[in-house]
Amino acid sequence: MVWIILSGFFVAFASPFCVRILGQIGAYLLSIVAFGICYYFISFTAEVSSGSVLYYSYEWFPNMSVRFAFFLDPLSLIFAILISGIGGFIILYAASYLKNHPHLGRFLGFILAFMASMLGLVLANDIITLFVFWEATSITSFLLIGFDSHRAEARRAAIQALVVTGGGGLALLAGLILLSLSTGSLLLSDMLFFNGRSLDNDLYVLILLLILGGAFTKSAQIPFHFWLPNAMEAPTPVSAYLHSATMVKAGVYLLMRLNPVLGQQPLWTEILSIVGALTLVVGSILAMASRDLKRMLAYTTMASLGLLVLLIGMGSQEALLAAMVYLVAHSFFKGAFFMLAGGVDHSTGTRDIYAVSGLYRVMPLTAVTAALAALSMCGLPPFLGFVAKETMYSIFGSASLGGFHIFIMLMLVIGNALMLVIAASIAIMPFYGRSYKTPKIPHESDFFMLCGPVILALLGIVSVGYLHNFDTYFIVPALQVIAPFTISKNLHLWGGFNLALLLSIVTILFGVFIYLYKDNLHRFLVSLFKFLRWGPDKGFDQFVNAITRLSFIWRKYMQSGHHSHYLMLTFVFFAFALWAPIYDDAYDVFKEMLAVKAEITLQNLLFIAIIVISVLSVIIVLMAKTRLFAIVSLGIQGFSVAVIFMIAGAPDLSFTQFMVDTLAIVVLTLVMTRLAMQMVDYRSMQERLLGIIVSLFCGVGIMVHLNQILSKPFNAYISDYFNAYSFIEAHGRNIVNVIIVDFRAIDTLGEISVVMGAAIACLALVKMRNKKTKLASHTS
Repeated sequence: MVWIILSGFFVAFASPFCVRILGQIGAYLLSIVAFGICYYFISFTAEVSSGSVLYYSYEWFPNMSVRFAFFLDPLSLIFAILISGIGGFIILYAASYLKNHPHLGRFLGFILAFMASMLGLVLANDIITLFVFWEATSITSFLLIGFDSHRAEARRAAIQALVVTGGGGLALLAGLILLSLSTGSLLLSDMLFFNGRSLDNDLYVLILLLILGGAFTKSAQIPFHFWLPNAMEAPTPVSAYLHSATMVKAGVYLLMRLNPVLGQQPLWTEILSIVGALTLVVGSILAMASRDLKRMLAYTTMASLGLLVLLIGMGSQEALLAAMVYLVAHSFFKGAFFMLAGGVDHSTGTRDIYAVSGLYRVMPLTAVTAALAALSMCGLPPFLGFVAKETMYSIFGSASLGGFHIFIMLMLVIGNALMLVIAASIAIMPFYGRSYKTPKIPHESDFFMLCGPVILALLGIVSVGYLHNFDTYFIVPALQVIAPFTISKNLHLWGGFNLALLLSIVTILFGVFIYLYKDNLHRFLVSLFKFLRWGPDKGFDQFVNAITRLSFIWRKYMQSGHHSHYLMLTFVFFAFALWAPIYDDAYDVFKEMLAVKAEITLQNLLFIAIIVISVLSVIIVLMAKTRLFAIVSLGIQGFSVAVIFMIAGAPDLSFTQFMVDTLAIVVLTLVMTRLAMQMVDYRSMQERLLGIIVSLFCGVGIMVHLNQILSKPFNAYISDYFNAYSFIEAHGRNIVNVIIVDFRAIDTLGEISVVMGAAIACLALVKMRNKKTKLASHTS
C-alpha cells in the first residue's frame, strides 16, 4: 500500500522528463499511473466491504511511538477510488487543456504529487502521518493554484489558500495530539473505539474546536470560505480536481473519520449543523451574484461542503447515509461541471455566463453532458443526486420536528433550490439561445477533454441502475465505519409518497420560481454586495497588512543597528528567563534567604571582604572618567572570583581564572587605546535608569537561582565520575584541565572559536581606525 502512495511522488518527479522526451503522448501516458492506482484500490472492494481492514505500519520514531502507518477500510476506500479515478481523468484533461504549454510536465507533476498527498491523507492511520500528508496537500495546492505565477491574482490566491489551510493544519495538529493523549493512542484505528463521552468536558471542547479549525479551513466553511472562490485563479484542471472532488473534501473526510470519537454530542451537533447550514445558504447566494462560470461552481462547491458538514453534524442514520451518497454524487457532477466550464472557456475565450449563448450548435456533446450533470445537481430522478436529496430529507420523517429541525429543514430547502437555479443556469444559458458572440470562434472540445466529464456525468445515472450493489459494496460499509450505531437503512430510488418527496417537490418548485426571476435577483445581489464591501476576503488582506506592518515595527526595534541596544535586549530577555520560573514564589525565596544565619568564621569573613572589594570596584567602574581606568577596575571582579576559588580549595581553577582575566584586560586595553572612544556617556537619563533596573533584575535573579541551587543537597555523582575517570580515560591528574580539554573538548573548541571571532573583529576595528587616521593625515 505504501508504495502505491509513494509512486505518485516518484512519477511526479519524473513527469517533466517524460513530457520533455515523449511530448504530448507522454502527458497522456501519465494518466495510466492514476488509473492503475484506482484499479488497485477497486480490487480490494469485495474484501474491504466484507469487513476486512488492511494495515501497514513502519516504526518511524520508535521512542515517541510514531509510526508511518496506513489502513484501508470502507471509508478510505471510497475516497481513494475517487481521488485516483478522477485524478486520471484530470491528467487526460490537463494534457489537452494545456497542450503545448512550456511547463506542462511540471504541472502534471504537481497534480500527481497532490494526488499522492491526498491518498496519504485518507489512508493515514497515525495522526502524525495524517498531519504530514495534510500539510503536503496544502503545499501542493499552493503550487497548483499559483501555477500562473506571472499573474498577481494567482500569486495572491495561492498565498491565501496556503495561509488559511496551513494555519488550520497547525490547529488540527494540536487537537490531534490532545486527542491522542486523551485516548492513549496515536492511531486512528484505536481512537475509533473510544467514545467521546468518556473525554473530560473541558478537554473535549478544546479538542473539538482545534480539530474543527483544521476541518473548516480545509473545507471552506464560514468564515474561512473566502479562499475557495479566489482559488479559481488556478487553471481549470486544478479547480476541477482540488476544489470539487479532493482537497476541499479533506475536512469532510476528517469529520466523518472522527464522528465515532467526537460525534453524537450536543456541541458537535450544534456547531456543525449551524455552520454547515449557513455555509450552504451563503454559498448558494454568492453563486447567484456571480456570472463567472468557475466562480459560480466554486461557490456551489462551498455550499455543497456546507451541506455535507450539516449532515455529519445531524448524525442520524439518514443524515450520515445522505452524506455518503451526496459525497459521491457531488464528486461526479461537480467534477464534470468544472471540466465542461474549462472547455467552454478554452473554446470561446470567456467564462461570462451572460456573454455566451447558443453554443449547442457547435458544442452539442458538451451541452448534453452539462445537462446530465445539472440534472444530478438539481436532484432530479433518476440521478444519484435525487437519491441523496431524498435521503437527506428523510431525516425529518423520523424525527420530532422542533425549532432546530425546522431551521435545518428551511436551510436545506433554500440551499438546494438555489443550487438547482445555478445548475440550470450553467446548463441552459451558455448553450441555448439565438446566437453567440465570443472572443474566439467556438468549437467542440477534443476527446481527452470530454472523456472525463462524459464518464463522470454518466456515472451519476448509471450508479442508480446498480444502486443495490453501490449501496452494498460502498455506502453501507463506509457508513458502518463512521456511525457509532447499528445501520438499518438502505438506499432506494423510490420511497413512496412521504415528507421527503414533498420537500423535494417544494425544492424544485421553489427553484423554478427563482430561476424565472434569476436576472432580477442577480442584479439585486450585485448591488447589495457592492454596498457591503467588507468581508472575510478583505479582512484577510487587512490581517496580512497588519502582520506586515507589525513585522516592520518589530524589525526596526529589534534590529536597530546599535550595539548598546542589542546588549540591552539580550539582558532584558535574560532577566525574563531568570524570573519567569520563580515569579510566583519570589517572596518566599527572599524570605528564606533573609532567614539564613551564617556562622562567623575566618573563611566567611574573607568572603565578605572580597565581596566588599568587588562592590567597590563596580562603583569605581561606574564613576570612572576614562575607558582605560574602567577596564582596569573591572578586572578586579575577575581577580576577586579567582581569590574565592583559591579560598574554596580550587587552586587550579583559581589560576585559570587569573590567566583568563589578565589576558582579557590586556586585550581590551590594547584595543581601547587604538580606538577613538567617546569619553562621555551619550545615553539619556531614561536609558541609564532602564539599564540600572535591568542589571539589578539580572544580578538579583542570578543570586536567587544560586541560592536555590546551593540550598539543595549536593549531588556528588558528576564529581565522583571525574575523580574516578580523569586519569583512567584522559591520563591527566589535573581534573579541571582534563574536563576542559577532554570531556568538554567540543564545548571548549566552541568557546575558543567565539574568542577567535571576537579577536578578529577587534583587529578589524583597529585596522579600520588606522586606515581612517592615515587617510585624515594624508588629506590634511
